[in-house]
Amino acid sequence: MASIFTKIIQGEIPCYKVAEDDAHIAFLDIQPLAPGHVLVVPKVEVDYLFDLDSDVYSALWVFAKKVAAGLKQAVPCRRIGVSVIGLEVPHVHIHLIPLNQMADINFTRTKLNPAPAELEEMRNRILLHL
Repeated sequence: MASIFTKIIQGEIPCYKVAEDDAHIAFLDIQPLAPGHVLVVPKVEVDYLFDLDSDVYSALWVFAKKVAAGLKQAVPCRRIGVSVIGLEVPHVHIHLIPLNQMADINFTRTKLNPAPAELEEMRNRILLHL
């Protein structure tokens, strides 16, 4: 069965896409830890990061670096934090999270619930820098 990310990649489920190429997609997390929280996903559906082919693995991080650079310009923050957990969706994904303090990347805290208009505005801000 296709993961929710594969369904997003195939256009079956909408998303707030901020970047895409032939092998990757990046979109806003709709329940972010911080405004601008982006998920970077390879289009190939593999459950575990370290099961990716080496070339796919490397390309994913190069793509994530480009997205992070644009995100850093779009969202005022000290850094862009990176996390790969992989327990919630069985499809490799990298979390890019704007950080001002350590608590901003704490996955056990309550997630934000932005309105669609807020997500669209954030998407547009990020797109201006990519």
